[in-house]
Amino acid sequence: MTIPRWFAAVSTAAVVALAATSAGGTAVAAGPPAPTPAPVAAATPAPSAAAASSGTAARSALEALVRAHAPGDLGTVTLGTQGWRVVSSADDRASGAEVSRPGHPTGGWLHVRPDDAGAPGTEIAALLQDGACPRVFYSDRLRTCFGTQETGPETVKRFAVPWWYRTTFATPKHLGADGRAEIVTNGVVGEADVWVNGTRVATRRTITGAYTQHRIDVTRLLRTKGANTVAIKVYPNDPLRYFTVSNIDWTQIPPDQNTGIQLPVQLQSSPGVELTDSHVVQQTAADLGSTRLSVAAKVTNHLRSPRRVTLAAVVVAPDDAAAPVYVTKTVTVPRGTSRVGITAADDPALEVAHPRVWWPYRMGDQPLYTLVTALAADGTLAGSSTSRFGVRTVSSRLVGASPLAPGGVRQYTVNGRPLVLRGGGFDPDLFLRYSAADTAQQIRLLQSAGLNTVRVEGHFMPQDFYDQMDAAGILVASGWSCCDAWELPTDHPVSAHDLGVLTASAYAVARSLRAHPSVFTFQWSDNNPTTPQEAVTLKAFRAEDFDVPVLASAEYKSSPQLGLSGEKEGPYDWVPPSYWYDREHSPYADDSSLTNAGGAWAFDSEESAGHTIPTRDSMDRFLSPADQRRLWREPKANQYHANAETGTSGYNFGTLYNFDTALQKRYGAWSDLDGYVREAQLANYENVRAQFEAFLLHSTDAAAPSTGTIYWMANKGWPTLLWALYNADYDQAGSFFGAAEANRPLHAFFDPAARTVAVDNLTGADVQGLTVDARVVGTDGTVLDEQRSGGVDLRSQEVRRDLLHLTVPAATAPPQRASTYLVELVLSRGATVVDRNTYWSSTQPDVVDWARTLGNPQATMTQYGDLTGLHDLAAADVAVSSRTSTHGGTTTTAVTLRNTSSRATAFFVRADVRRGTAGGSRRGGDDQVRTATWSANDVSLAPGERQTITATYPRRDLHGDRPVVTVGGWNVAPTTRHG
Repeated sequence: MTIPRWFAAVSTAAVVALAATSAGGTAVAAGPPAPTPAPVAAATPAPSAAAASSGTAARSALEALVRAHAPGDLGTVTLGTQGWRVVSSADDRASGAEVSRPGHPTGGWLHVRPDDAGAPGTEIAALLQDGACPRVFYSDRLRTCFGTQETGPETVKRFAVPWWYRTTFATPKHLGADGRAEIVTNGVVGEADVWVNGTRVATRRTITGAYTQHRIDVTRLLRTKGANTVAIKVYPNDPLRYFTVSNIDWTQIPPDQNTGIQLPVQLQSSPGVELTDSHVVQQTAADLGSTRLSVAAKVTNHLRSPRRVTLAAVVVAPDDAAAPVYVTKTVTVPRGTSRVGITAADDPALEVAHPRVWWPYRMGDQPLYTLVTALAADGTLAGSSTSRFGVRTVSSRLVGASPLAPGGVRQYTVNGRPLVLRGGGFDPDLFLRYSAADTAQQIRLLQSAGLNTVRVEGHFMPQDFYDQMDAAGILVASGWSCCDAWELPTDHPVSAHDLGVLTASAYAVARSLRAHPSVFTFQWSDNNPTTPQEAVTLKAFRAEDFDVPVLASAEYKSSPQLGLSGEKEGPYDWVPPSYWYDREHSPYADDSSLTNAGGAWAFDSEESAGHTIPTRDSMDRFLSPADQRRLWREPKANQYHANAETGTSGYNFGTLYNFDTALQKRYGAWSDLDGYVREAQLANYENVRAQFEAFLLHSTDAAAPSTGTIYWMANKGWPTLLWALYNADYDQAGSFFGAAEANRPLHAFFDPAARTVAVDNLTGADVQGLTVDARVVGTDGTVLDEQRSGGVDLRSQEVRRDLLHLTVPAATAPPQRASTYLVELVLSRGATVVDRNTYWSSTQPDVVDWARTLGNPQATMTQYGDLTGLHDLAAADVAVSSRTSTHGGTTTTAVTLRNTSSRATAFFVRADVRRGTAGGSRRGGDDQVRTATWSANDVSLAPGERQTITATYPRRDLHGDRPVVTVGGWNVAPTTRHG
């Protein structure tokens, strides 16, 4: 967080004046226990003119107060920042009373550093920190080190017993005689008993749920001298029983099933009155010309008698662009928890004219306001907190009712402007280890790929994750998981205990997400909620001011309060690129959930053509030589780095059989690993690009609009061969650059169904003076068609279709010989080329057997396209030059490629930055600078064309070496140049 420059170090004693000069006050009725809030406390009566000087003094005192306290939460500390001790209960058989007593010997316990979320993590994460299982992601080392586990009851003996997590903490100094101290758990993966200083303070019956928050009073147990000890006994996770975390079929199942502590354990202390849950509620005008802010907070009075308190708040504009807004309110709160609010009716200063508006990535800026709240009681500072928020509005509606989707499809608008959601599923680290630097790098990749959305299904991330998404403008679609305990059975009622856990989870999740402008929607997954589940969740969201569109399902399903979701899911396995352009086939008559109908209509919450093949650089990091041999020789073999499944049809994705079959049929047989990888890069690029382009192409259709597509998935929590635009090592293979090409800010693309050219504008501004040059070229270099558009002007988010109608070779069918041709598009703005896009097509098209495909996660084909003509491309010569510059800690390498051939297209040319020697040669080994993000890559150049592509990366990742650039392509010989 960037601290506003007006914060200065001055005396905090000014809070005394703040409390002393506050006038008036009104008692409010006692509120029910948290998490249900009490009614908003009544406003302080307006001061008389005689009291004006008192109000001025109060404001002055507040200004001094907020300047004195740097952003943060006073009274809340994260436990274990100095480290945790972790051990299996099989290795330390002492009782909870003994383990939690100060001085209990922990010499044989694991020493664990908290991650960037402030949490000690899972059992396997603790073992890895201690040095167990080096290179755990290499080949099947995870299995050989720790065993194999399926979703359900824990079966691996090592993890089938409880584990202890233990740390120490000091007694807060400011408690005083009336003070209160609470241990705050923010969820556990599994269930847990909590012990403090030899006393059990909570049992597993209460401490359950990965995303529940519980406050445990430990005031009387704290020691006046010496350290205190908290010990948490975590019981094995079972995602089919507990509302926790599961990996579904995305990866191998971690053998400990992520049992442990993913989010921080905290100590909350207060001098008898406590401030929590401060946040802003906003009402922004439709024209964005003003916003009405309300400051809300919960005040808990732990004493028996009422307390007179003053809530003070300051709202700081982004970049200090306007004067801070200071507001105060004095109320009398009874024992218990009350909600206190300050509205524009209390203070007109909260009516903000011309606010700085937060926009998604590429549609505008991401300004963030700062809220600082403070609570004063009896002349002392009782607590304070700091948070950020963005001014933005989100809405959704059902549009485009048609025979494909009779109830209409879901469309989102941000700040009143419809947009096409272009996203990917987000997967945390396999062992739930959170890294702020990793999140930052993944955001750079998401932006480089032109994505504006991530879907985080069933995994609620640490606050830093959402803070970074806020700053980057990446929208976050949040929600519950499918395929585990979160999907309640409909054939018998939920137990009171489970409904209580669901309720607590909803309150805690709402509190953690509501302030983040990036979080724009929330949904259940495959199944819609049961009626009680929906009721308690929506009640919690309303109570906590979590106001975003909530959907009943990621499929085309309904619930009583929420109505129809308007979304669909799938496919998940190989389909041809032409599949995405389908707008005729819907399974609605047979399957009203619209599952596995992935054509470019509606909003598809998760879909892709399945497996993705990394580059050789990445492959060498996690696949053994034996793994690599199986990859190109045995299409029916289970690939450990896909998942554990072995079938080749239906919902079995552990083999690459369907992908490999299509690859060989369409591109030809391979004779070695390099040949396999080379063809796979083309196939992945082609398919991913088609998915995104098809949804953009038809986004403005009135009859059946395509409103968004979520590629399944953007990333994985471990190195993978299944569903990933980029790999866990940040590898950017063909799949990644296919997405990046489709999602360019200004983009020209080919519609293979209509054989026309379209242009779109995904920026936040209108654009004038665009032109498109299009060529159809045979593999021998013969120009078959050449056209140029007139000038094109585009509004923000506009798509212009049917700009050019191209003449392409006529379709053929066996036994006629197929031919392959290229479609080359160049989009210019004036004299500047802004996009270059090349397609490869066949006169023998892919033909889908829709009767056998619709509703299935993979395609059944009656004919595969024949792209083997690409092997006939003549060799092309490419001149390469590069230039590297460094500014601060960031290095940029610009690589200029020029096709010097007279007739041959330089096809699918890739550049990589590597660590090199002073003499300009490669360092060797794993020398790729894997954190480099590229402006473009896997590019194709017509004869005489040139293009400069740039790579940006942290200078430290050169490890003191000199950068060198390697370049090679489908028909371009490899070369190495100085960086």
